Amino acid sequence: MPGPTGRVLTLLELLQAGGTRTVAELADRLGVEGRTVRRYVDQLIDLDVPVESVRGRYGGYRLAPGCRLPPLMLSDDEALAVVLGLVAGRRAGLTTTERTASETASAKIRRVLPKHIARRLDTLLGALAFTDQPGEFDTPDAGILLTIADAVRHCRPVSIRYTDRDGRRSERTLHAYGIVAHGGRWYVTGKDAQIGKDRTFRLDRIADARTLPGSFEAPMGPAPEQRMLSGFATAEYRHEVTLRIQGTVEQIRAHLPAGVASLEEHESPAGEDCATERWLRVELRVERLDWLPPVLASLDRPFVIERPDELRDLVIALADRLTSYAAESDSEANRCARSSLTRQTGSPSSNSRATHRT
Repeated sequence: MPGPTGRVLTLLELLQAGGTRTVAELADRLGVEGRTVRRYVDQLIDLDVPVESVRGRYGGYRLAPGCRLPPLMLSDDEALAVVLGLVAGRRAGLTTTERTASETASAKIRRVLPKHIARRLDTLLGALAFTDQPGEFDTPDAGILLTIADAVRHCRPVSIRYTDRDGRRSERTLHAYGIVAHGGRWYVTGKDAQIGKDRTFRLDRIADARTLPGSFEAPMGPAPEQRMLSGFATAEYRHEVTLRIQGTVEQIRAHLPAGVASLEEHESPAGEDCATERWLRVELRVERLDWLPPVLASLDRPFVIERPDELRDLVIALADRLTSYAAESDSEANRCARSSLTRQTGSPSSNSRATHRT
């Protein structure tokens, strides 16, 4: 049976689980009387833990937000989940400007873990491997991230100072629809009030964010992440590519995701069997074309290049190289086979000499 101090900490852990706990429930869990529960609550309040008393038939006690973080009680599994979440988030690049915050938080939790849990965690981290490289992305400022999140929640316009990929700086008024984490970066998507169009901005390129008076009505339709991916696929780049690919959406999306290309049904030509031949029109905008031929080859589906002609030339050149490599490999295999046969049977001249002596 734990002593009074242990029971006070258990009370804190019960309250941190959320919701309102009745005195009777807490007394039963702690194995004490109701007046003892009230005394323990007073001790927590003396420690500046913000415990609220809730009156009424279903009243009791609950934990309220306080001016500082109270002692945090975590179960063994919760502690493991938090540490692993910090490791994964840091590796994926989804941290704020103070990247060391996740490292120090992880270190603090690991210092107070019971020895048997710390050993389990060290064993797991020692055995854990990642197939991708650690994220090395620029990260957003935590204050800017929280300011924009508040503007999203309350549909308030926000003024941002932004630097684009070419280094141009501008100040914009944004009606932010949502914040999206994608590919190790943080983005905010919304309507740029100055041009009246949906835009997506990288949060790490926002130098300042300030909430403005007024409000706006959140739009119906696609979710913020869908709007962002659609914006990526239609962004202004050097080349506009249009293809027709025979296959399913899933087959094409496995190689050309929504953030890269847009898909739509392609009307089948007259006489084509619609039940067996399904073609999709694929459109994308890219800065370079050289990566597309290998992608189209990996699709292993019939395709037609509508534009640009330069992409068609690159695909033909790749096909010629692959054919050349295959022919060279076949020739090399034949040479190796002949060489092996010669080593096993001896040279032709040696065989003829042996026959003559016999």
